[in-house]
Amino acid sequence: MKIKNIKKRNNKYLITLLDNTIIQTYDDVIIKNNILYKKEIDDNLKNKIEQENKYYETYNNVLKQIKTKLRSEQEIKEYLIKQDIEPESIIKKLKEQGLINDKIYLKAYIHDRINFSNDGPNKIKEYLIKQNMDEELIDKELEINKEITTKKLEKLITKKINTNTKYSNKMMNIKLLNYFSNLGYDKTDILYIIEENKPENNDIIKKEYEKLYKKLSQKYEGEKLKFNIKQKLYQKGFNMDEINKII
Repeated sequence: MKIKNIKKRNNKYLITLLDNTIIQTYDDVIIKNNILYKKEIDDNLKNKIEQENKYYETYNNVLKQIKTKLRSEQEIKEYLIKQDIEPESIIKKLKEQGLINDKIYLKAYIHDRINFSNDGPNKIKEYLIKQNMDEELIDKELEINKEITTKKLEKLITKKINTNTKYSNKMMNIKLLNYFSNLGYDKTDILYIIEENKPENNDIIKKEYEKLYKKLSQKYEGEKLKFNIKQKLYQKGFNMDEINKII
């Protein structure tokens, strides 16, 4: 098909064919295929332009993604594969331009997760390993931030302990251990902080006793009432010394 005219609009070229079909393409495609000096475009060249357009459109989309936030090489690679684009050439180009740098990404990711989320070191490391980051570099950066991470964990644990109004120390310890382990904190660190900030159960067991007494005294009395209250308090995680003392 003969070329009617070629016009540049913004960062694209518009090629108008004789039948008024318009093909949009990029500077690199125009130059690479010497289109400015051609009088017509056959089917082979048209298909080639379409394939190369897809490549440059994908490349430009990657640039937009990188502008919004840092991306790892693995993230870009997965995106390109989904777009059915061979990733190596684009990734090589981005690296040469300094737009992909996994060392910078690693440091930035760890800094952001530590300061702007409740994620613990193990969860952070697990994600970065999936991004094919160097494990030694991950461990080194996490160690640099160890003091900040520990202080944050202590703050989070003490907040939960101080707002506890119903659980015994035993039950609260189990809940705290499960919760913060799932967030990616080390069990040893969690247990140490719990032990250092362990509160007295006096007020909590008193409140639980009063609630149970009010409820169960409508059904039981005497030794049977005591037995059922003891059983319920024990199930809630209070030890027998605490239970006998309050009763």
